[in-house]
Amino acid sequence: MAKGHRSQIKRERNEKTKDTRPSAKLSFARVSTQKACFVLDAIRGKDVQTALGILAYNPRYASTLIEKLLKSAIANAENNNGLDSSKLYIAECYANNAPTMKRIRPRAQGRAYKILKRTSHITIVLNER
Repeated sequence: MAKGHRSQIKRERNEKTKDTRPSAKLSFARVSTQKACFVLDAIRGKDVQTALGILAYNPRYASTLIEKLLKSAIANAENNNGLDSSKLYIAECYANNAPTMKRIRPRAQGRAYKILKRTSHITIVLNER
């Protein structure tokens, strides 16, 4: 039988499998997952300087959010992990569904129309080449 409390055993096991790559996460972003993925697909696998250039000239609203998130991930890599920003590239980037805000809009003949204001959780993971 293993020694130690169950929570201690789990903590030790999770430390072995922990992902040490620098990352940044934006929770509850007021943009739908589908719209965020259009921008994320354009920068996936690119080096950070190219990705920042793409995001600067992308007309979509999500690109401003993702640009700020990417700069945060770069700062995390430099300050927390001591990595060189010129060697970084985007290893993973994805958007997941977050809670949807439900609103009601009045319509003709006393009916109500449901409006879904979607949100997303956006994550960027960097790695060094």
